[in-house]
Amino acid sequence: MGPYLAFLSVKYEVDPEEFLSALVKAGENKKSSCGPISIECRGEINAKKIFLMTNDFGVLAQFRVPEEFLLERDNPLGKFLETDKIRRYLSRKKREAISHAVKDLQSGMNHVSLKAKILEVPEPSRVVTRYGNYARVAKALIGDETGTIRLCLWNEQIGSVSVGDTVQIENARASLFRGERQLSIGTRGLLTNVKDFDSQITPTDSPAVEA
Repeated sequence: MGPYLAFLSVKYEVDPEEFLSALVKAGENKKSSCGPISIECRGEINAKKIFLMTNDFGVLAQFRVPEEFLLERDNPLGKFLETDKIRRYLSRKKREAISHAVKDLQSGMNHVSLKAKILEVPEPSRVVTRYGNYARVAKALIGDETGTIRLCLWNEQIGSVSVGDTVQIENARASLFRGERQLSIGTRGLLTNVKDFDSQITPTDSPAVEA
């Protein structure tokens, strides 16, 4: 069980000991959180607790943990971080961290990194999040020399960019919404303005978008 939980902590970029503590807390109180991850205990079967992990993008994993494992004292997950599975995962993730081109983005891609120009920032809409809070969202149009895609900007992100800016996006997720590709930047993602972008794409180069 330890190696599997250690792998999940690495995959979803949370501290392994905090992750274990959050599981114990969820087992006792039904719910807890660890960084951007929400953990819910869905019940127990054969002395194994069933945990559901979610974040802003949806379900991450569901798994069973023996109750005796959670009750075990001095049980650090950090000692399982040197497994072959984790090393292979980190090696693959490093290879995938190269900068992408817009034309190559497909729904379901994670850890997307790319440089693009802001082509359009529409007026933001006011929405209610899954947690019942109000937020502002604007689907900006960005592009490089290979194509364009929508970028979901939330709250303070909206005012941080303007048409004509060049941005570097790290650790984003590509998805499909109503037939249109879009990028989302979660709490682990990064959006920064950069200079010296060679692409000559302009707003008039972008395809028409249906309202």
